[in-house]
Amino acid sequence: MDNGRSSAYQCPALYSGAFRPSIASPEPGQTFLWKATKPFVNGGLSGMMATCIIQPIDMIKVRIQLGAKGNPIAVGMDIARKQGVLALYDGLSAGLLRQATYTTARLGIFNTLSAELKHRNQGQNLPLWMKAACGLTAGGLGALVGTPADLSLIRMQADATLPPEQKRNYKNVMDALLRITREEGFFGLFRGAAPTVTRAMALNMGMLASNDQAREMLVDAGFEKGSYVVVLGGSTIAGFFASACSLPFDFVKTRMQRMTANPDGTMPYKGSIDCAVKTFTQEGPLKFYTGFPTYFIRIAPHVAMTLVFLDALRYMQGKFGM
Repeated sequence: MDNGRSSAYQCPALYSGAFRPSIASPEPGQTFLWKATKPFVNGGLSGMMATCIIQPIDMIKVRIQLGAKGNPIAVGMDIARKQGVLALYDGLSAGLLRQATYTTARLGIFNTLSAELKHRNQGQNLPLWMKAACGLTAGGLGALVGTPADLSLIRMQADATLPPEQKRNYKNVMDALLRITREEGFFGLFRGAAPTVTRAMALNMGMLASNDQAREMLVDAGFEKGSYVVVLGGSTIAGFFASACSLPFDFVKTRMQRMTANPDGTMPYKGSIDCAVKTFTQEGPLKFYTGFPTYFIRIAPHVAMTLVFLDALRYMQGKFGM
């Protein structure tokens, strides 16, 4: 890491080294309000741009978790053949809203916390455990903010797999949010919040903390700092750890959010712990890693693209003195 900023948010190979702005040291003329909100704005925008590219993979991942048979390519082709190519983008509005809330909060909080801790550490790089703590905190708080949008996204993606009498037929994300509030109450928007928050804490710890560590290891192995191998290799390694740490929680979260009442009116699972225990005892521990290749393919590129878009935004802002 250099210039007082975590390398988790640098992609120096793509841009001139002359532009590596520090969150803690904004350009002259920046207002205090922009300095405070810039990490959040850039985080949300970069996440939304990455989501526009990743959404079809996310749809395939959800379908596999819900029982679709075949490899990811076959599942994607089956969706496109039966429902049309645009069906791969079902739930995009909810996905964008999720990024506008969840990623805005998690990256903004992580950058703000990291900058403050680094300032208190007299500008020195933070130890791995402190980066992990920042990732856990940012992921948990961000996920809590983004849970309603995440719930809407999962339900919209899963709707096509339900029998006709159980389909919810949400028109868009706003219709989903309004109907969930009206039919299930305000707290219905936070169904599955516990596994969502836990998953986000695991994912962000793996992504944000391991990315720096992976880059440092690649540099120690002889690769040039800031090279494409280090930038993209580090992001991919971080994506693997983020995937491995978070998929079991994502699996439980998905099951919790899509479950419907049994014929007798009871719910299949009493809570996330009950869901995890029943899955483990009835289907085995490997069930939690259903769809891991697709999940990894979704997470790793999203991590890399988010970092690239984040640096692109900063580059453009720098050109305009923002």
